[in-house]
Amino acid sequence: CSEVLKSNGYSAQLKIVYDTQALQRGAALAIYAETSSGCIIGADRAGEPRRTSEDIGRYVARNLIEDLATGATVDRYLADQLIFYAALADGVSQYRIPKLTEHIETNLWLVESILGAKASVNKNLVKIQGIGYYPTSSITN
Repeated sequence: CSEVLKSNGYSAQLKIVYDTQALQRGAALAIYAETSSGCIIGADRAGEPRRTSEDIGRYVARNLIEDLATGATVDRYLADQLIFYAALADGVSQYRIPKLTEHIETNLWLVESILGAKASVNKNLVKIQGIGYYPTSSITN
């Protein structure tokens, strides 16, 4: 991972974290970069049988580099997940995505169809006019 990042002009500060005991043998890797504008772009991959740690590292590093090269403000994994929150919010939400995926297209269609939010994608810029949802009742004990 660090070799791929360094060969593409990125410096890498690696921190190995073993935060839980694994239930099975295997490897996983999650990395992130903070852009000059303060955005955090991430990439990850879990292991599978016959998938080496080196293959995981190369794959994750390449995905991160690809997303950074696009100038996106969110990574490929967050891009579709933000859509429902943006659709519920008040006002316009917009963010730049690495690439348009079927997940993004589907979620945009869903918020337009179900919530009535207005959404568009133009040159990898997702723009969503939220519906300004506010809960109408509060839960009391």
